[in-house]
Amino acid sequence: MKPDYVEFIQDVLITLHMNLRELQERKNFADPEELDHIEARIAAYQEMLSILRDSADQFGIPKEEIGL
Repeated sequence: MKPDYVEFIQDVLITLHMNLRELQERKNFADPEELDHIEARIAAYQEMLSILRDSADQFGIPKEEIGL
């Protein structure tokens, strides 16, 4: 895989993980009306990571190489 592609995918993954971490922290201090929204966003980010893992498997891309 081209180094530019790997770097791009790793950058996206880092952003996803950072956003997940931030949402997990916000969830601890969220108002009850915010909680559903935060949990939905967490689920969406987790689903995106799952899709990326499944796609990497499907295309034979080593997950370790791209940071999954």
